[in-house]
Amino acid sequence: MEDLFGAEGGASELMNQAMALVMTYAPKVVLAIVTLIVGMWLINRFVNVLDNKLGKKDPTLNKFLCGLISVILKILLLISVASMVGIATTSFIAIVGAAGLAVGLALQGSLANFAGGVLILIFKPFKVGDVIDAQGYLGSVREISILYTIVDTFDNRRIVIPNGQLANASLTNLSAYETRRCDMSFGIGYGDDIDKAKAVCKRLIEEDERALKDPEPLIVVGALGESSVDLTVRAWTKSADLWPFYWDMHEKVKKAFDAEGISIPFPQRDVHMIKTD
Repeated sequence: MEDLFGAEGGASELMNQAMALVMTYAPKVVLAIVTLIVGMWLINRFVNVLDNKLGKKDPTLNKFLCGLISVILKILLLISVASMVGIATTSFIAIVGAAGLAVGLALQGSLANFAGGVLILIFKPFKVGDVIDAQGYLGSVREISILYTIVDTFDNRRIVIPNGQLANASLTNLSAYETRRCDMSFGIGYGDDIDKAKAVCKRLIEEDERALKDPEPLIVVGALGESSVDLTVRAWTKSADLWPFYWDMHEKVKKAFDAEGISIPFPQRDVHMIKTD
């Protein structure tokens, strides 16, 4: 009987201790959960508002900065929630630091991409909306995030390029300047009038409103080919008009040369057949 009463007394004591622990920590846990949920909602709300504000002023900076701020605020929120539960903040920070070191060693490439993103935002070799030629891809920059830059190609493909590669390799920014030079080459026959062909090209350029008057167009004999006299034609246009102007000029020159009786030769070979007995 004494053993039975002793067992019941021990169980009752354990129950009391358990209830005491629940009464002590349950409010803290509930408060911590509520704080975590509300904090996450507020952080997401704040980041969305910041994204909308910065997106109108600086589309290049907003995605990177909003992502970085979101990560920092969520880490601070987790530290605050841990302290509310009763976990020592210094111990928690030490654990987070150790975990961060381990993750950093495992994700060295991601850290390099992060550093590359920072360099891109500081030195600004390109911004959102620019047309770049990098890592074998030509397209328009859609977004610069913490780790990656998203490029939309002109054949409607989305390319994700790590920032580390963009920051440590050569790239061409085709939108850096408002104007660009359009280089073209047209061949005429050796028997055709060079001055007449140059006058036709000059007239076509002057008639096209997309061609800029300053700098003046350049039309010269660029080379004497095997079967043609090659005219080098250079005209300046706005960057957005470059390729439409280039394509239209080739069509106009062909039609104008045909109308003026100027030939556009193509490579020819004379084959002599020698008959031997």
